[in-house]
Amino acid sequence: MHKFRRRSSDNLDAKVGDYAFKIRKRQSRLLSLVDIPLGYFNYDMAGADPKWQKDAADQNFDYMFKLLIIGNSSVGKTSFLFRYADDSFTSAFVSTVGIDFKVKTVFRHDKRVKLQIWDTAGQERYRTITTAYYRGAMGFILMYDVTNEESFNSVQDWVTQIKTYSWDNAQVILVGNKCDMEDDRVISYDRGRQLADQLGVEFYETSAKDNINVKNVFERLVDIICDKMSDSLDTDPSLMNAGGKGTRLTDAPQGPQAANCNC
Repeated sequence: MHKFRRRSSDNLDAKVGDYAFKIRKRQSRLLSLVDIPLGYFNYDMAGADPKWQKDAADQNFDYMFKLLIIGNSSVGKTSFLFRYADDSFTSAFVSTVGIDFKVKTVFRHDKRVKLQIWDTAGQERYRTITTAYYRGAMGFILMYDVTNEESFNSVQDWVTQIKTYSWDNAQVILVGNKCDMEDDRVISYDRGRQLADQLGVEFYETSAKDNINVKNVFERLVDIICDKMSDSLDTDPSLMNAGGKGTRLTDAPQGPQAANCNC
Protein backbone atom coordinates (compact mmCIF):
# COMPACT_ATOMS: atom_id res chain seq x y z
CA MET A 1 0.00 0.00 0.00
CA HIS A 2 2.84 2.35 0.79
CA LYS A 3 4.47 1.75 -2.61
CA PHE A 4 1.14 2.28 -4.36
CA ARG A 5 0.63 5.63 -2.65
CA ARG A 6 4.11 6.77 -3.60
CA ARG A 7 3.53 5.92 -7.26
CA SER A 8 0.19 7.73 -7.23
CA SER A 9 1.85 10.76 -5.70
CA ASP A 10 4.58 10.66 -8.34
CA ASN A 11 1.98 10.49 -11.11
CA LEU A 12 0.08 13.39 -9.55
CA ASP A 13 3.25 15.49 -9.34
CA ALA A 14 3.99 14.76 -12.97
CA LYS A 15 0.50 15.78 -14.04
CA VAL A 16 0.67 18.98 -12.00
CA GLY A 17 4.04 19.77 -13.53
CA ASP A 18 2.73 19.22 -17.07
CA TYR A 19 -0.29 21.39 -16.34
CA ALA A 20 1.88 24.20 -14.94
CA PHE A 21 4.10 24.04 -18.01
CA LYS A 22 1.08 24.36 -20.31
CA ILE A 23 -0.19 27.34 -18.33
CA ARG A 24 3.20 29.09 -18.57
CA LYS A 25 3.31 28.38 -22.29
CA ARG A 26 -0.15 29.90 -22.79
CA GLN A 27 0.81 32.93 -20.70
CA SER A 28 3.94 33.48 -22.78
CA ARG A 29 1.86 33.41 -25.96
CA LEU A 30 -0.54 35.96 -24.55
CA LEU A 31 2.30 38.23 -23.41
CA SER A 32 3.82 38.16 -26.88
CA LEU A 33 0.63 39.53 -28.41
CA VAL A 34 0.27 42.63 -26.24
CA ASP A 35 2.28 45.77 -25.80
CA ILE A 36 4.38 44.70 -22.82
CA PRO A 37 5.42 47.52 -20.45
CA LEU A 38 8.98 48.74 -20.81
CA GLY A 39 10.13 47.45 -17.44
CA TYR A 40 8.99 43.88 -18.06
CA PHE A 41 12.16 42.86 -19.89
CA ASN A 42 14.66 44.76 -17.79
CA TYR A 43 16.12 41.78 -15.95
CA ASP A 44 16.31 39.23 -18.75
CA MET A 45 17.43 41.50 -21.54
CA ALA A 46 19.70 43.90 -19.73
CA GLY A 47 21.73 41.11 -18.17
CA ALA A 48 24.84 42.46 -16.51
CA ASP A 49 24.93 45.69 -18.51
CA PRO A 50 24.44 48.50 -15.94
CA LYS A 51 24.19 51.19 -18.63
CA TRP A 52 21.25 49.37 -20.27
CA GLN A 53 19.53 49.03 -16.91
CA LYS A 54 20.11 52.70 -16.14
CA ASP A 55 18.68 53.86 -19.48
CA ALA A 56 15.65 51.59 -19.17
CA ALA A 57 14.85 52.73 -15.62
CA ASP A 58 15.59 56.43 -16.17
CA GLN A 59 12.38 58.47 -15.98
CA ASN A 60 14.07 61.83 -16.56
CA PHE A 61 13.17 62.67 -20.16
CA ASP A 62 11.09 65.14 -22.15
CA TYR A 63 9.80 62.72 -24.75
CA MET A 64 9.76 58.98 -25.31
CA PHE A 65 9.64 57.76 -28.90
CA LYS A 66 8.79 54.21 -29.86
CA LEU A 67 10.75 53.22 -32.99
CA LEU A 68 10.58 49.98 -34.97
CA ILE A 69 13.16 48.43 -37.29
CA ILE A 70 11.39 46.28 -39.89
CA GLY A 71 12.32 44.38 -43.03
CA ASN A 72 13.00 40.88 -44.30
CA SER A 73 14.95 38.37 -42.28
CA SER A 74 18.77 38.63 -42.41
CA VAL A 75 18.90 42.21 -43.75
CA GLY A 76 20.86 43.23 -40.64
CA LYS A 77 18.24 44.77 -38.35
CA THR A 78 19.68 43.35 -35.12
CA SER A 79 23.26 44.26 -36.03
CA PHE A 80 22.05 47.76 -36.92
CA LEU A 81 20.41 48.15 -33.51
CA PHE A 82 23.41 46.80 -31.59
CA ARG A 83 25.77 49.08 -33.49
CA TYR A 84 23.69 52.11 -32.52
CA ALA A 85 22.81 51.15 -28.94
CA ASP A 86 26.04 49.41 -27.88
CA ASP A 87 28.52 50.34 -30.63
CA SER A 88 29.17 46.64 -31.17
CA PHE A 89 29.06 44.27 -34.13
CA THR A 90 29.26 40.53 -34.65
CA SER A 91 29.24 38.70 -37.96
CA ALA A 92 27.44 35.69 -36.45
CA PHE A 93 23.85 35.50 -37.65
CA VAL A 94 21.21 34.70 -35.04
CA SER A 95 17.64 35.09 -36.23
CA THR A 96 15.46 37.24 -33.97
CA VAL A 97 12.63 35.25 -32.38
CA GLY A 98 9.49 37.38 -32.23
CA ILE A 99 10.66 40.79 -31.06
CA ASP A 100 13.40 42.37 -28.97
CA PHE A 101 14.21 45.93 -27.93
CA LYS A 102 16.78 48.29 -26.50
CA VAL A 103 16.58 51.69 -24.85
CA LYS A 104 18.79 54.67 -25.58
CA THR A 105 18.51 58.25 -24.36
CA VAL A 106 19.65 61.06 -26.66
CA PHE A 107 19.60 64.86 -26.68
CA ARG A 108 18.01 66.58 -29.66
CA HIS A 109 16.99 70.23 -29.93
CA ASP A 110 17.74 70.78 -26.23
CA LYS A 111 15.35 67.98 -25.33
CA ARG A 112 16.09 64.70 -23.58
CA VAL A 113 14.53 61.97 -25.71
CA LYS A 114 14.26 58.36 -24.62
CA LEU A 115 14.18 55.97 -27.57
CA GLN A 116 12.47 52.63 -27.17
CA ILE A 117 13.81 50.79 -30.24
CA TRP A 118 12.13 47.54 -31.24
CA ASP A 119 13.93 44.95 -33.35
CA THR A 120 11.35 42.81 -35.15
CA ALA A 121 11.66 39.33 -36.65
CA GLY A 122 11.45 39.33 -40.44
CA GLN A 123 10.03 35.85 -40.93
CA GLU A 124 6.42 35.49 -42.00
CA ARG A 125 5.58 33.17 -39.08
CA TYR A 126 6.20 36.01 -36.61
CA ARG A 127 4.17 38.60 -38.50
CA THR A 128 1.12 38.36 -36.22
CA ILE A 129 3.30 39.13 -33.19
CA THR A 130 5.39 41.89 -34.73
CA THR A 131 2.53 43.84 -36.31
CA ALA A 132 0.91 44.08 -32.87
CA TYR A 133 3.80 46.39 -31.91
CA TYR A 134 3.19 48.82 -34.78
CA ARG A 135 0.50 50.51 -32.71
CA GLY A 136 1.86 53.67 -31.12
CA ALA A 137 5.14 53.60 -33.03
CA MET A 138 6.23 57.11 -34.02
CA GLY A 139 8.95 56.05 -36.43
CA PHE A 140 9.98 53.14 -38.64
CA ILE A 141 13.33 52.20 -40.10
CA LEU A 142 12.38 50.11 -43.13
CA MET A 143 15.44 48.10 -44.09
CA TYR A 144 16.53 46.03 -47.07
CA ASP A 145 19.84 44.38 -47.94
CA VAL A 146 21.66 45.88 -50.95
CA THR A 147 22.97 42.38 -51.75
CA ASN A 148 19.51 40.78 -51.71
CA GLU A 149 16.99 41.52 -54.47
CA GLU A 150 14.13 39.81 -52.64
CA SER A 151 14.51 42.04 -49.59
CA PHE A 152 14.32 45.10 -51.86
CA ASN A 153 11.25 43.79 -53.67
CA SER A 154 9.55 43.23 -50.31
CA VAL A 155 9.76 46.90 -49.31
CA GLN A 156 6.34 47.61 -50.81
CA ASP A 157 4.82 44.81 -48.72
CA TRP A 158 6.33 46.30 -45.57
CA VAL A 159 4.94 49.70 -46.51
CA THR A 160 1.51 48.11 -46.71
CA GLN A 161 2.03 46.67 -43.22
CA ILE A 162 2.89 50.13 -41.90
CA LYS A 163 -0.19 51.67 -43.48
CA THR A 164 -2.41 48.89 -42.15
CA TYR A 165 -1.22 48.59 -38.56
CA SER A 166 0.34 51.93 -37.60
CA TRP A 167 -1.15 55.37 -37.24
CA ASP A 168 -1.02 58.02 -39.97
CA ASN A 169 1.51 60.07 -38.00
CA ALA A 170 4.32 57.51 -38.17
CA GLN A 171 7.49 58.68 -39.91
CA VAL A 172 9.55 56.33 -42.10
CA ILE A 173 13.13 56.20 -43.34
CA LEU A 174 14.15 53.69 -46.01
CA VAL A 175 17.55 52.08 -45.37
CA GLY A 176 19.69 50.02 -47.72
CA ASN A 177 21.97 48.10 -45.38
CA LYS A 178 25.29 46.27 -45.97
CA CYS A 179 26.68 48.89 -48.35
CA ASP A 180 30.16 47.73 -47.33
CA MET A 181 29.61 44.57 -49.44
CA GLU A 182 30.20 46.36 -52.74
CA ASP A 183 31.30 43.24 -54.62
CA ASP A 184 28.01 41.50 -53.79
CA ARG A 185 25.74 44.49 -54.41
CA VAL A 186 22.67 43.88 -56.58
CA ILE A 187 20.64 47.00 -55.66
CA SER A 188 22.23 50.25 -56.79
CA TYR A 189 22.08 53.43 -54.76
CA ASP A 190 19.96 55.04 -57.48
CA ARG A 191 17.35 52.27 -57.33
CA GLY A 192 17.02 52.70 -53.59
CA ARG A 193 16.81 56.47 -53.88
CA GLN A 194 14.19 56.22 -56.62
CA LEU A 195 12.02 53.92 -54.50
CA ALA A 196 12.32 56.29 -51.54
CA ASP A 197 11.22 59.18 -53.75
CA GLN A 198 8.21 57.18 -54.91
CA LEU A 199 7.24 56.45 -51.32
CA GLY A 200 7.86 60.02 -50.18
CA VAL A 201 10.43 59.06 -47.51
CA GLU A 202 14.08 59.81 -46.86
CA PHE A 203 16.78 57.33 -47.84
CA TYR A 204 20.15 56.23 -46.50
CA GLU A 205 22.59 53.49 -47.36
CA THR A 206 24.24 52.07 -44.26
CA SER A 207 26.67 49.51 -42.93
CA ALA A 208 26.35 48.16 -39.41
CA LYS A 209 29.70 46.42 -39.86
CA ASP A 210 31.64 49.56 -40.82
CA ASN A 211 29.39 51.89 -38.80
CA ILE A 212 28.34 53.94 -41.84
CA ASN A 213 25.33 56.22 -41.38
CA VAL A 214 23.90 54.19 -38.48
CA LYS A 215 23.82 57.08 -36.04
CA ASN A 216 22.73 59.46 -38.80
CA VAL A 217 19.63 57.39 -39.54
CA PHE A 218 18.42 57.38 -35.95
CA GLU A 219 19.21 61.04 -35.41
CA ARG A 220 17.45 62.03 -38.61
CA LEU A 221 14.37 59.98 -37.71
CA VAL A 222 14.21 61.60 -34.27
CA ASP A 223 14.61 65.04 -35.87
CA ILE A 224 11.77 64.37 -38.30
CA ILE A 225 9.48 63.30 -35.46
CA CYS A 226 10.44 66.34 -33.37
CA ASP A 227 9.88 68.69 -36.31
CA LYS A 228 6.46 67.23 -37.02
CA MET A 229 5.54 67.54 -33.35
CA SER A 230 6.65 71.17 -33.26
CA ASP A 231 4.75 72.06 -36.43
CA SER A 232 1.59 70.44 -35.14
CA LEU A 233 1.82 71.91 -31.65
CA ASP A 234 2.06 75.40 -33.15
CA THR A 235 -1.39 74.93 -34.64
CA ASP A 236 -2.97 72.56 -32.11
CA PRO A 237 -1.38 72.30 -28.61
CA SER A 238 -3.84 69.54 -27.66
CA LEU A 239 -1.75 67.14 -29.79
CA MET A 240 0.99 67.04 -27.14
CA ASN A 241 -0.46 63.92 -25.54
CA ALA A 242 -0.84 62.25 -28.92
CA GLY A 243 2.87 62.57 -29.59
CA GLY A 244 2.61 64.99 -32.48
CA LYS A 245 1.14 64.94 -35.93
CA GLY A 246 3.15 64.00 -38.99
CA THR A 247 2.65 63.46 -42.66
CA ARG A 248 1.14 60.26 -43.90
CA LEU A 249 3.22 57.75 -45.82
CA THR A 250 2.22 58.27 -49.43
CA ASP A 251 2.66 56.50 -52.74
CA ALA A 252 3.55 59.71 -54.60
CA PRO A 253 6.92 61.51 -54.66
CA GLN A 254 7.24 64.47 -52.30
CA GLY A 255 10.23 66.26 -53.73
CA PRO A 256 13.99 65.74 -53.33
CA GLN A 257 15.42 64.18 -50.20
CA ALA A 258 18.54 65.09 -48.25
CA ALA A 259 21.80 63.89 -49.74
CA ASN A 260 23.19 60.76 -48.11
CA CYS A 261 26.28 58.61 -48.38
CA ASN A 262 26.51 56.49 -51.51
CA CYS A 263 28.60 53.56 -50.37
